[in-house]
Amino acid sequence: MEQPAGVTDAAGKVLTRRRRAAAAPTVRRDDIDGLRAFAILLVVVYHVWLGRVSGGVDVFLMVSAYFLTASFVRRSAGLRPADLPVVWARRFARLLPAAGLTIASVLAFTMIALPGSQWRDVWGQAWASLFYVQNRQLTANAVDYYARTETFPSPLQHFWSLSVQGQVFVLWPILILGAVIVARAINRSPRAVLVAGFGTLFVVSLAYSVYLTAADQQVAYFSTPARLWEFALGSLAALVFPAIRVSRFWSTVLGWTGIVALLACGVVLDVGAGFPGFAALWPTLAALAVMVAGQATSPSSSTRFLSSRPLAWIGGIAYALYLVHWPILVAYMTLTDSTSVGFAGGVIVIALSLGAAVLLTRLVERPAGRLMGGLRRNLAICAAAVLLVAVPLGSWQVGENVRAAAGDRSTNPGAAVLMPWLGSHAADDARILPTSTQVGADWVSLDGPCDSGHRPRGHLAAESCVQAGDSDDARTLIVIGDSHAQQWLGTVLPIAREADWNVIAVLKGGCAFAPDEDADADCRQWRDEALEYAEAQPADVVMLMGSKAAVSSNEERLPLGLERPVDAIVASGSRVLLVRDNPRFDFDVYRCFEDAADPHECATPVADALAAQNPAAELSEAEDVYLLDLTPYLCPEELCLPVIGNVAVYIDDNHLTATYARSMAPAALAAFREMPGIPLG
Repeated sequence: MEQPAGVTDAAGKVLTRRRRAAAAPTVRRDDIDGLRAFAILLVVVYHVWLGRVSGGVDVFLMVSAYFLTASFVRRSAGLRPADLPVVWARRFARLLPAAGLTIASVLAFTMIALPGSQWRDVWGQAWASLFYVQNRQLTANAVDYYARTETFPSPLQHFWSLSVQGQVFVLWPILILGAVIVARAINRSPRAVLVAGFGTLFVVSLAYSVYLTAADQQVAYFSTPARLWEFALGSLAALVFPAIRVSRFWSTVLGWTGIVALLACGVVLDVGAGFPGFAALWPTLAALAVMVAGQATSPSSSTRFLSSRPLAWIGGIAYALYLVHWPILVAYMTLTDSTSVGFAGGVIVIALSLGAAVLLTRLVERPAGRLMGGLRRNLAICAAAVLLVAVPLGSWQVGENVRAAAGDRSTNPGAAVLMPWLGSHAADDARILPTSTQVGADWVSLDGPCDSGHRPRGHLAAESCVQAGDSDDARTLIVIGDSHAQQWLGTVLPIAREADWNVIAVLKGGCAFAPDEDADADCRQWRDEALEYAEAQPADVVMLMGSKAAVSSNEERLPLGLERPVDAIVASGSRVLLVRDNPRFDFDVYRCFEDAADPHECATPVADALAAQNPAAELSEAEDVYLLDLTPYLCPEELCLPVIGNVAVYIDDNHLTATYARSMAPAALAAFREMPGIPLG
C-alpha cells in the first residue's frame, strides 16, 4: 500500500525520510511467485486429467497470505484506520475486473448451452461469486437435501477459494492494524505482536478445522474459519522467514522434498474428501519447506526451477488461469456430454485455458491495473466490474420471472385432465409449468414455524415443525416424514385449507419415518421425537408415507418397521392416513423432458416402477388406518409420464412438483369421501 502524502504517525508527526525508506517495498522473491504458479498448474492438471483435487489451492491460499502480510509489515509504522478503505478498494480493483468478465462469460454460456432448469443455480452462484460468498453458497447446497443435483459441476464452483481469499483480504488488514495498534500501546514490536496473534489463530483455526472435518467434511471444505490457519501459516512465514538462514545443502534437500511432496499430495491423499483438517498440513508444510529453501541460493536447489522463465510466465497469468480453466473444463464436458475429457481433450482444455488466460491478463487485468489510482478511481473500477455482471444478470432474472408469471394458467390443468367430472382440457400450445427456471423452487411450503401451542418438545422435531392455520377449535392434520411426505402434503393441503383445518408438518429431508430404515443419529433422534409428538398432540388425522418405491424398479415395499409407529399413533386416538409413494427413477425426469423431442421418450411403464399391489394394504386392515393411492394420476393408462395436462410431474428424479401435486387435490378429495374415518371429504 502506498503511503499518501502528509500521513502522520501516532504522535502526530510527519513521517521522516528514514521511516519512508524503511517502508519501501523489499525485493520480491521470484521463487515464491514461482511456487504460486506451480500450485496453480497442479490445480489445473489435477482437475483436467485426474479429476481430483491436488492440494494446490491450499498452497495458493497460504502464499497469498504471505505476500499480503509481508506487504503490510513493511508499512506497519504508518498504518492508520483510515487506510483500510484504501487498501480494500485497491485490492478488489485489481481482482474484480477479470473475475467479473469471467462470471459474465459463464452467464452467456449458460444462456446459450445449458438447459433452463440449471439457470437458477448458476444465477445464485454468479451473485455469490461476484460478492465473494461462493463458499457459503456451496456450503448451503452441500447440506441442502432439497438442492437439485447437477449432471456436471457448476462452472463457477472454483470461485469458492477466491471467496475465502476475498474474505481474508477484508479481515487481514483489520487484524494487522489491530496488532500494530496494540504494539504501539504496549511499546512492543509489531512483528512480535503479529507472530503471537497469527500463532494463536493458527492453533485455534487448525483445531476447529480438524473438528469440523471429522463432523461434516463437506461443510469444512468450504468453511473460511476452517481455512484461516492456512492463511495464518503464510503470515507467520512472512514474519519469521527474515530471521531464518539455511545452508545450501539443506536448501537443496528441503526444496526438492517439498516439490516432490506437492506433486504426490493429490495422488496419495483423497484431498476432496479429507481436507482441510490435519491432511491439509501435507501441502502447506511442503510449500513451507520450499519457501524456507529459498532463503539460501544453491545451483541445485528448487529455487532455480521455481524462478525459471516458464514458471515466471505462468506466474504472470496465474490468476487469470485459475479463473478460466474450470469454466472451460465444465463447458467442454457439457458440450461433449462426458464427465471426463481424456488425454486429447485435456490438451485442448489446457490450451484453451492458457490462451484465454493470456487474453484476460493482457486485455483486462493489466489495463485495469494501469487505471488504478486513488480511492475514488479504484472504487469506480470495482463498481464497473460489479455492474458488468449485475446489470445483465438482474435483467435476465427479472425477464424470466415476468415470463413465468405471465399467461393463462387455466391452460395448465395438470392432473385435472384425468378427472372427467371436472371437464378440464389442456391447450396444445400452452407452455409447461413450472417453467424451467422455477422448477427447482417448486416445493410445497406452509405458513411458518409451529407456534408454542403446537411445537414439539424435542429440539430436532421442533426445528422441523411448520404449520398452516391456528384455530383452537379446528380439526388438525399432522404430516410426518421426509421430502416425499412433504410433496404429498401439496395434494392434501388445499383440501385442508378449504375445510378450515389446522395443518402441522414435522418434516426432515432424507429421513424416512420408519424405525428400522437406515439412518444417522440425528434422524433416529428426530424419529423418536416426532413419534412422541404424534402420540401426545391431539390430531384427527396423522398422514405418513405408506410405501417406499425403489429406483427404476418395481420392488416397492413397506417402510421397515412402519407398523410400530402406526399402531402407537392409532392407540393414542388419531386416525392414520398412509400415502402410497410415487415412482423413483435413475434419471432426472424434468431434464429428460427438456432435452427430448417427444415427452414419451421419458415415460416409464408403471409395472417397471411400482409393485403390482400397494405394500401398505396389509396395514389398512387395522381399524382407523386408511390408504391414499393416487398412482392412476401419476401413471395414466399404465404409463408414468413426465408431463400431464401441461404440468411437469417431477422436479428431478423422484420428487413431484408442487404444481402437479396440487392439481391432484380433487382426486384426493374424491378418495376421502369414500373413507368414513377421514372427515376431510
